[in-house]
Amino acid sequence: MKLSDIESKDLKKNQSKELEGEITRDIIEILEEEGITVQMLVDAALELYAPHPGIETKELAEEKFLRELDIAVSDPNLCLLIYSGILLEKEGREGRLPNISRSSYEKDLTFIIADEVLGMSISKYISGDKGMFEFVRFDKQKPGILAELGPFMDDIIGGLIGGVSANMYTRAMAEAAEKAKKKKTDPENKSDVIAG
Repeated sequence: MKLSDIESKDLKKNQSKELEGEITRDIIEILEEEGITVQMLVDAALELYAPHPGIETKELAEEKFLRELDIAVSDPNLCLLIYSGILLEKEGREGRLPNISRSSYEKDLTFIIADEVLGMSISKYISGDKGMFEFVRFDKQKPGILAELGPFMDDIIGGLIGGVSANMYTRAMAEAAEKAKKKKTDPENKSDVIAG
């Protein structure tokens, strides 16, 4: 039997398509409570900055990174993934993770991969395979705040920075290409000089 052969029931067909009620907590505020500021995210991202079309300077990269970060954290699903990592980190510090001792948590043992899976999931959720590539770059080099974070949070924040960075580069290059295309087809940019 294939999955496509299974009849599905739409048990949620009458649910609202919009968030309801007042939002009382913001993921950026929660990160700040954990000692992780937006500026720390920017600084870590810019440590691995490489000039690209549309972000030729670090100042432009910071502006675009902040824009992409705002877009990313507007998604409640992403915020819940990040929050799950925050909760796992807190439980690990308290020695309350299931089937893992406090010392195993503190040593960040290599066979414990749930932290990596969450980081990869976050980066891939934000920007697909490009985000995964960026996550690996940040996870291996641990720039800025990533070197100071615990076993779960370094991967959670690495995934966030990696996904946002990937979108920053992709969107900046697309915008630069669009700008170049408009400039090329704009009649006001054509020269009156005839080659001869």
